[in-house]
Amino acid sequence: MINIKQNERNAIIKALQAGVSPRIGLQHIQVGRKEEILAILKDIDNISKNGSAARFIIGQYGSGKSFFLNLCRMLALEKDLVVLQTDITIDKRLHGSNSQARMLYATLMQNMAIKTKPNGGALASIVERWISDIDFNDKQLGKNQDEIIRHIRQELTPLQAYVNGFDFTIAISRYYEGFYKEDDILMASAIRWLSGEYSNKTDAKDDLGVKNIISDQNIYDYLKLWAKFVQMAGYKGLLICLDEMGVLSHRLNNSIARNSNYEIILQIYNESEQGVSEGIGFIFAAFDKFIYDTKRGLISYGAFESRLKKSKFIDEGLKDFSGPVIELQKFTFDENLLLLQKIRHVYALGDKTKYLISDNGIAQYQKYCSEQLGSEFFLTPRDIIIGYVKILSILEQNPDVELDKLIQLSDLQVSKDPDLEEISEGELEKSSDNELKHFSLNKKT
Repeated sequence: MINIKQNERNAIIKALQAGVSPRIGLQHIQVGRKEEILAILKDIDNISKNGSAARFIIGQYGSGKSFFLNLCRMLALEKDLVVLQTDITIDKRLHGSNSQARMLYATLMQNMAIKTKPNGGALASIVERWISDIDFNDKQLGKNQDEIIRHIRQELTPLQAYVNGFDFTIAISRYYEGFYKEDDILMASAIRWLSGEYSNKTDAKDDLGVKNIISDQNIYDYLKLWAKFVQMAGYKGLLICLDEMGVLSHRLNNSIARNSNYEIILQIYNESEQGVSEGIGFIFAAFDKFIYDTKRGLISYGAFESRLKKSKFIDEGLKDFSGPVIELQKFTFDENLLLLQKIRHVYALGDKTKYLISDNGIAQYQKYCSEQLGSEFFLTPRDIIIGYVKILSILEQNPDVELDKLIQLSDLQVSKDPDLEEISEGELEKSSDNELKHFSLNKKT
């Protein structure tokens, strides 16, 4: 049995109480999904071999998409990939005209994670690792500072073949200049630029000598540059995990804005399938309507209709991971049982003598959930878990209370997906008006 650390236990329980997926300790509560995990591991292996991947993880609300995405993240970190992860929102999306895409990029950079920094904040560490390795090795060879600078620039030359690669290499070079001059301001400016935090070209030019900044129009170009750079820094590749993709389909009401985001996803998917992109992978997680809604989903965007067509094998209850979509199937009764048992084990820090509920008690709770939720029982482990963790918490604080009483007091409800709620007037203004201001018809030549 794998040891459970106190910080893992606390993080898992706190996350489950809030109805969100834990970021650490997922291995302690992982249940099922064996074939799905193997499919993701193949993608990770392909990325590690300088290939690419694009996956869509879908399922009903509360079915474990975010948990599975975090599991993918953990697997990638273990395989020495760099991972970027965040949620899509109205203000952070793949395409925008008012810094929405740049804000998505900036958040991804803040969340940049490596095995030794799984919670993010690894950008500066990656840049410094690459620079310090060259600096140390060259000094061991007796090279002077000018020779090291030339070597740095020479190593960065391949990046200039990429779109926007020239400015990227300038920023890295300027970081090294600050590194050997012990100029913290220059180093901070380089990191600020690489993080997409500059909104003004003049400021960036004054601080670093670059001509351009990372903007709404070029974030995908820079993600591909990062994929190449992290490989140069000794990592296997780059994985970008984007959750809550349903925001684009069901909360972004303007069709022009929605299709502009779908166009970026299509470009990512096509370049992955065609082998154009290297050392980079994307995992998009969303509820199933993000893809299959014929009016607003991806398949409503013509080019995706054939690419993401639902497999007939899945309709027959069979699994098929040959395509880009992984549809998370509902848990079986036994898988739900095992999940509740694992949570009990985590709650007790792995000490069976401190279990707060017996196997019969778990079976009793399961029966109650099945009666209360009906057909939704197998679809929404999220709602079952929230109620279950509350019961464990009450039992811990009130050891003499009767389990029957607690179970009957459980207020089980099927959670509603917020992405299906009506968009607010303020959000509607952001998602519609700004896009239309920048839309114009091009004359035929």
